[in-house]
Amino acid sequence: MRRCGARCRSSGCSTRPSTCPAPGRRHVMPADTLPLCGIGDEAGAPAAVQTGALNELGWPLIELRSVDGVALADLDDAAFDELAGSVRAAGLGVHCVDSRIANWARPVTGDFDEDLRELDILAGRCATLGTRYVRVMSYPNDGLSPGAWRAVVLRRMAILAERAERAGLVLLHENCAGWAGASADRMLQLLRYVDSPALRLVFDTGNGPAYGYRAYDLLPQLTPWIEHVQIKDAVVEGDEIRYTLPGHGECRVLDCLRHLIDRGYTGALSIEPHVKVRPHESATASDDETRAAFVACGRALEELLARIGKVTV
Repeated sequence: MRRCGARCRSSGCSTRPSTCPAPGRRHVMPADTLPLCGIGDEAGAPAAVQTGALNELGWPLIELRSVDGVALADLDDAAFDELAGSVRAAGLGVHCVDSRIANWARPVTGDFDEDLRELDILAGRCATLGTRYVRVMSYPNDGLSPGAWRAVVLRRMAILAERAERAGLVLLHENCAGWAGASADRMLQLLRYVDSPALRLVFDTGNGPAYGYRAYDLLPQLTPWIEHVQIKDAVVEGDEIRYTLPGHGECRVLDCLRHLIDRGYTGALSIEPHVKVRPHESATASDDETRAAFVACGRALEELLARIGKVTV
C-alpha cells in the first residue's frame, strides 16, 4: 500500500499522525473550548427531537446515525433533504456520520458490495452535510480462521479507505465490533497496513465492558491516531452491563479526557449515552425520557470538563 505522508498537525515534525506540540513549545488549551457533540438518535428518533436536544445543551455539533429508525444511507432523497434542512435550521454543524460499514450486523463473510454502496451514498450526503468523517468498524468474524479473518478485513478496509480518500472522506474506525475492535495492537496493524490518511480512529470511552477490555488501557498506543471521541460510561453488574452518566461508571472517563487533553487532543467530544435508548439494540423509551437522559449525560460531560479546567502541556 502507498504511504500516506501525513504530517504532525501542530509542528510538521513527523510522518506519523500526531497532536504533539512543536519541540520546546508549550500551549494552554481551555477544556471548555473542545467542541461538544452528540449522536442524535440517542436523544430520540425524530430529527426535531435530535436537534432540539443539542440546542437545549447549547452545543454546536451533531453526529448523525439514523432518523425515525432509518439509517442515514437508507433515507430516500426527500427524507434526507428534510433532515439536512432541519440540521441547518437548528444552527448545527455535522461533525461525523455513523455508518453500518463493517459493523456488528455485517460480518466478514457478508456482501462487501453492500458496504461499498453505503460508502458511495454517504460520500454525497457528507458533502451536503459538510463533514468528512464516517464511523466504521472492522467486521465481526463468522466462522473464518484467525488468519483468514485478518486477511479479509485488511483487504476490505484498504479498498474502503482508497475509495474514501478519492471522495475526500476519512473513515474513523471505532474500538467496537470487529477484528480490530478490542485490541490496540490490531488497530495499529490495521492502520499501518492500510497506510492512508483516509483511515483514522474514533475512540469510545465506554465500549470496554461490552467487549471485555478496558478502553483507558488502549489510549497510550492509540492517541496519535484519534480524531474523534465518543463518550459513554458503564458498570458491569454480574452478567449485565448498565450504562451510566459519564463519570458515574467504571470506564475512567475523566482519566480518558485528561489523557487526551494533556496530549493535545482538540477534536470533538460526542456523547453516546446508551442510558435510555440504544437504537441498534431496539432498546427504546419515550422521546421525553430519551431526550432528558441525553441532556443529563451532556451536563455530566460538561461537569467532567469543568473539573479538568485548563490543561498546560
